[in-house]
Amino acid sequence: MSHIFPRHTQKRPPMVSHGDGPFLYDTSGKAYFDGSGGAAVSCLGHSDATVTEAIKSQLGKVAFAHTGFLTSEPAEALAEKLISHAPGQLDRVYLVSGGSEAMESALKLARQYFLEIGEPKRRHVIARKQSYHGNTLGALATGGNQWRRDPFEPLLVETHHISACYAYRAQTDAETPFEYGQRVANELEDMIQKLGPDNVMAFVAEPVVGATAGAVPSVEGYFKRIREICDNHGVLLILDEVMCGMGRTGTLFACEQDGVAPDICAVAKGLGAGYQPIGAMLCTHQIYDAIARGSGAFQHGHTYIGHPTAAAAALAVLTRLTDEGVADRVAPMGDMLVSALNQSLGQHPHVGDIRGRGLFLGIEIVKDRQTKTPFDRDRKIAETIKAATFDAGLICYPMNGTIDGKRGAHVLLAPPFVMEQAHIPLITEPLAMAIDMATQVN
Repeated sequence: MSHIFPRHTQKRPPMVSHGDGPFLYDTSGKAYFDGSGGAAVSCLGHSDATVTEAIKSQLGKVAFAHTGFLTSEPAEALAEKLISHAPGQLDRVYLVSGGSEAMESALKLARQYFLEIGEPKRRHVIARKQSYHGNTLGALATGGNQWRRDPFEPLLVETHHISACYAYRAQTDAETPFEYGQRVANELEDMIQKLGPDNVMAFVAEPVVGATAGAVPSVEGYFKRIREICDNHGVLLILDEVMCGMGRTGTLFACEQDGVAPDICAVAKGLGAGYQPIGAMLCTHQIYDAIARGSGAFQHGHTYIGHPTAAAAALAVLTRLTDEGVADRVAPMGDMLVSALNQSLGQHPHVGDIRGRGLFLGIEIVKDRQTKTPFDRDRKIAETIKAATFDAGLICYPMNGTIDGKRGAHVLLAPPFVMEQAHIPLITEPLAMAIDMATQVN
C-alpha cells in the first residue's frame, strides 16, 4: 500500500525506473517518449551529464545555505547569466522553487513597488480569460481558468479578466489578424478606465498561453499595443513565461518574438529542466531601486529561495541552452514537427487547429471543423487521448475546457529540445491513433 497522496486517488501510475534522453522507462521496462516534457519541463531530456555533474559538484561543496544569512556562487552566476540574456531593462533576479512561487512573488513585488513610490491606491490586477498562472491562491486568483478557480472562489482575491488573444475562435471574417489583436488589446484600456487608472497595479499575461488553451500565440502587434496601454497608465506588465519561456518557443524569452519586454517576468520549468525544483522572478532596475531606496527589503520570502544546488543545476541548464546552442535547435525542430503534424492531422475531420511556436504546440479537437463546435464534455476526449497515447508509449498533455474552462479539448506538445527528426513519428503516429479512437462515432 502506498502512502503517497497522488494527483488522482483512483489512478495508480506506473513506477518510473530511469530516463535516457527524451525517453522515460517504467519498472517493467516499457519506454515512453516524453512528448510534453512532463509539463513543458524536461527541455534537455532525462540524462544530461553536464547538469547531473553540476549538481554533484555543488553537493560536494554545500547543498543549502539560507539566503537570510548567505548568498552563493551558483545563485550569483545564474542571476548574472539570466540578466545577460534578458530583454529590455530586466536587471534583478529573485530565485524561487517553481512557477507558482515566481508568479506569487511577482504579484507581491508589484504591490510593494507602488507602496514604495507612494501610490497605495494601486491594487487591481487585470489578466485574461482562460489563462493559468499557478496554484497558490494569489496566482490562482490571477488566472482566468474557471474550472481551476471554482472550488476555491471564496478564498480568492478580487481580480479582473479581459478576453484572451485567441484568433482561431474570436477573430471575425471581417478582421485581419492585426485588427483583431488591436480590438482585444483595447479591452485592457477599457478595463483600466472602468477601474480607474490610478487604481490598477498590473496586467498579467502568458506570451503563449499554455496548459489551459493549448499553445495559443498572440497575433502580430497585440503585445505592442498592450505595452503601450500599460505605459500610458503607469501599469506594470507582468509576463508569465513559466511554461513558454527558456527557449521553448524558439527564443530564450518568449516575449522576444512579440517585440516587447516586461517590467516583471516569471520563469521556471525549463530553467531547471526538471533536474532541480527552481523558478525565478525577474524585475527591472526601476522596481528594484524603488525597494532599495525605500524600505530596503522585499516583504516576502520562502525557505528555499536561492537554493545553491538548484541554482547550480539551472546554471548548467542555461549554459547548455545558450552557450552550447541547444535552444537553437528548437525553431527548426519545431518546424519539422509542425510539418509532420499537418501532414498526419491537418485534414483530420476532428482537428480544428494546429498552432504554437517552436516546440510548444497545441492541437485543438473539434466535433465539426466548419463550425468549430466542440465535443460534449461527457465524451471525455482529453482523457481518452491521454490514456491511448500513454498505452502506445507517448506522454503528451491533453486537457479539457480549452474554450472557457468547460467546453473544448486540446493536446499540448512540448518535447525535449534534444529530440531528433527520427523521433517525430513517435509523436505523430500514436497521436493520430488516439485522436481517431477518441473521436470515432459511437
